[in-house]
Amino acid sequence: MAVTVSLVVLFGALLFVMLRARSLGAGAAFVAVMFGFFLASTGAAEPIRSMTAALARVLPSL
Repeated sequence: MAVTVSLVVLFGALLFVMLRARSLGAGAAFVAVMFGFFLASTGAAEPIRSMTAALARVLPSL
């Protein structure tokens, strides 16, 4: 778990820097995929799923 969290932080920081520098390409896509992959295996995955499901329920009623 500690390795996964550190990889999430690493890929998240790297993705943030790439987006700030507007360096979007194959490298940024790879970093985004790896960030999502490692984020899905942390404890943050369930709250993110819950929030997404709540938004999906609310949007049609707007």
